[in-house]
Amino acid sequence: MVELDPYLRQHAAELEAAAERIRPYVRRTPLLTTDLDPRLRLKPECFQRTGSFKARGAFNAVLRLCDERPETRGVIAVSSGNHAQALALAARTAGLPAVLLIPHDANPAKVAATRAHGAEVIQDGVTFENREERLRQVTAERGLTVVHPFNDWDIIHGQGTAALEMLDDDGEIGIIAVPTGGGGLLSGTALTAAVRNRRIRVIGVEPEVADDARQTLRAGAIQTLDRAPDTIADGVRPTAIGSRNFEVMVERGLIEDIVTVTEAELQDTLLRAWLDLKLAIEPTAALPLAAFLAGRLPDDGRPIGLILSGGNASPQLVADLLRARPAS
Repeated sequence: MVELDPYLRQHAAELEAAAERIRPYVRRTPLLTTDLDPRLRLKPECFQRTGSFKARGAFNAVLRLCDERPETRGVIAVSSGNHAQALALAARTAGLPAVLLIPHDANPAKVAATRAHGAEVIQDGVTFENREERLRQVTAERGLTVVHPFNDWDIIHGQGTAALEMLDDDGEIGIIAVPTGGGGLLSGTALTAAVRNRRIRVIGVEPEVADDARQTLRAGAIQTLDRAPDTIADGVRPTAIGSRNFEVMVERGLIEDIVTVTEAELQDTLLRAWLDLKLAIEPTAALPLAAFLAGRLPDDGRPIGLILSGGNASPQLVADLLRARPAS
């Protein structure tokens, strides 16, 4: 076994601690094969609690917060929906109040699910552009603790447990592709891969219209989009990655590349997942599969792992895409 440097040794310990901490509260999702291609290994986080991988990071962050700061009055975050649901459930489990600021035009199903988990949802006047400012205001007023959706080590280590499970199930996987928004899942996956086997190639996938992470990787400095991107993949709408994610992805060089797919490719892949694979995933989760089908992932003969990040799709969106699908 290759000796890890101090940086990776520290993260390896945090990843293992996260896996142990959240084990009683999250599901160990399966690793699936598919008739699409014998090389593919699919990690369907649509089967995860709250319907996405976000439960992993949220439980890790909240449980650690309760251990280390028992005086915490409650948690607060901004989210387009999946982090909101996960944080709401984790906070309720820990007996903490949760306040979520969700943009007014977010997926209504995700908003309803967040409220169903007992959280207070603030949407009035909240936009992707002003939500960080509103977060600071409400946090100061109520004295709550911010749990950032991606720029937080406890979140990153929690998200990395999906790749830990994947590699435990198939240690021959040589390439892992994941959706990329703020960079939490990609950073956690990259750390896990580096700890387990530095030969594993980690690839992020973004919509072509939301390629801030790809630009960041090319420029070597964080790049920010002018506005929230117009994409059906609402889980990857942050306009820039976080500083901790940048550290892992760019400064430490733990990812190989970030590739993009078009909206048309993403729509086609979403329907293919629903109709052919029988997997009810959301558009964000379809990103790595779309990149594979478009031939944008490397192929060195080893199995290719795709983390399908969640299943909280808008029923209306899927119905519209199905209606618009050409008759075969």
